[in-house]
Amino acid sequence: MGEPEKRIFPDFNFAEGEMLLIDKPYKWTSFDVVGKIRNAFKPVKLKVGHAGTLDPLATGLLIICTGKLTKKIDEFQAQEKEYTGTMILGANTPSYDMETAVNETFAIDHLTDEEINANTMHFTGDLDQYPPAHSAVKVDGERLYMKARRGEDVELKTRKVSIRVFEITRIELPEVDFRVVCSKGTYIRSLVHDFGRSLNNAAYLSSLRRTKSGDYDVSNAFGVMELVTHIRQLKEDGKLK
Repeated sequence: MGEPEKRIFPDFNFAEGEMLLIDKPYKWTSFDVVGKIRNAFKPVKLKVGHAGTLDPLATGLLIICTGKLTKKIDEFQAQEKEYTGTMILGANTPSYDMETAVNETFAIDHLTDEEINANTMHFTGDLDQYPPAHSAVKVDGERLYMKARRGEDVELKTRKVSIRVFEITRIELPEVDFRVVCSKGTYIRSLVHDFGRSLNNAAYLSSLRRTKSGDYDVSNAFGVMELVTHIRQLKEDGKLK
């Protein structure tokens, strides 16, 4: 086998402004990615921000903006997103994903593929969605997950979201794979939780990957450390701009 093909990087001008497509690793927060890239520029001080949070247990496309392009973060963040993932039917967790342990189980042997596929019709179009209690939404200036971890009850408020595509791509119970195309601010964890309830059952998210944001695709994204190594090399060569 030959050597892997070496990545060819564009001629970046980070200060003027670059939009960087990053494939966020599992268990990294979006802020971890921003911090790692920002630190790579030191001692040069440069604005770095992300256009749309991705949960730590999710992987995939994270758009990072540098320099003057950080002014366009809201514009990039507003774009439609595409996700692929897997849900586990027949069980609930308080966080609606694998961050917390299963606290409820239900029988699933009566569920048919036809029922599961048909259930997606209830979740397309404009919806009112409750965010998960374990989320970064702020209530009274504090993140919801902080309150949830202390066991506090919080009155959640719905938000308007839009689901353009919700399709089931594989059923091997208890696992169900899916693809979703949705608006900014959609919680896929909540979508999965509500999907389970709509079947008079339960479901939680076991894996999630953001594959697209607007016209940008994760197949064109850099690995975090791949980009950081390149930035450090540019500094060493005196070519960082």
